[in-house]
Amino acid sequence: MRTARISPARRFFLLHLPMALIVLFAIGPYLWMLITSLKPESTLFSANRSLLPDVVTLENYVRLFSRTGFLRNLGHSLVVASGAVVLGLSVSITAAYSFSRYRFRGRRTLMLTFLLINMFPVVLLIIPLFIIMKHLQLLDTHAGLILAHSTFAIPFATWMMISYFNAVPRSLDEAAQVDGCRPFGAMLRVVLPVTLPGIIATGIYIFITSWNEYLYASVLAGQDVRVLTVAVQTLIGEYEIAWGLLTGGGVVGALPVTLLFMLIQKRLIAGMTQGAVKG
Repeated sequence: MRTARISPARRFFLLHLPMALIVLFAIGPYLWMLITSLKPESTLFSANRSLLPDVVTLENYVRLFSRTGFLRNLGHSLVVASGAVVLGLSVSITAAYSFSRYRFRGRRTLMLTFLLINMFPVVLLIIPLFIIMKHLQLLDTHAGLILAHSTFAIPFATWMMISYFNAVPRSLDEAAQVDGCRPFGAMLRVVLPVTLPGIIATGIYIFITSWNEYLYASVLAGQDVRVLTVAVQTLIGEYEIAWGLLTGGGVVGALPVTLLFMLIQKRLIAGMTQGAVKG
C-alpha cells in the first residue's frame, strides 16, 4: 500500500509556517523585553523610536544593580526557591513512594486530598496562611515563604512522583529487600537512581513555581525578604513606569530559569516522559 507523499510547498504552508508563527507569537514578548532593555532610556519615548535599537547599551542593567537592591532580591528568590525544592522533594518523594508501593486504609482518600488542594484558588488560602505565619512568627522570613510555596507545590509534585514510581517494577524493591535492604534503603539505593530524571523534572517544576510566585511573596514578606517578583512590581510607579529598569529586571529574572533549563534539558525531557509509559 502506497502512502501519499506531501509536496515540500504543502508541507511548508501546513506545518513549518504555522509552527514558526506560533513560536514567534510565544517568544515575541520576551524579544520585545530584551530589545527594550538594551535601548537608552532617552530613546524609549522619543518620536522617532524604532523597533531595533540604534545604539545598544547596558545602561539599564547598570542602573538596575547600582541604584536598586535587585541583586539582593535575586538572592532572596534563589534561597526561597531552593528551599522549596528541598522541602518539596523530601515530602513528595516519600509520600509518593508510600502511595505507589503500599496499600493501607485511607490511601485513596489521601491521594484525592492531594489532588483537591490544587483545585482551590491560591487567593483563598492567603488569609489562613497569614494568620498561621503570624502566630508562628514566620512573617517576612525565608522559612515562612518556603513553607507557603510548598503548600501548593507538594500536592502536584506528589502526583508526578507517583507516576514515576509506578513505572518502576516492584521486583526491583523486592530484590533489594531480599539482599538485606530495608524498605527505605531499597527506595534510596535502587528506586531513586532509576527515577532520577523524574526527580529532576519534579524539582524544576517546584523551582519554577516558587521562582515565579507573586501573591504569597507580596503578602507574607516585607522589607527584609523581598523576592524578585515583588521587586519588579515596585518598578511600576503610580504616575510613571521605569520601562528600562522594568524590562532589564524581567530579563535578569528570567535568566536563571533559562540557564537551568538549558543545562539539564535532556534530563528534564526524559523525566517528563518517563512516567507516561509503565515499564
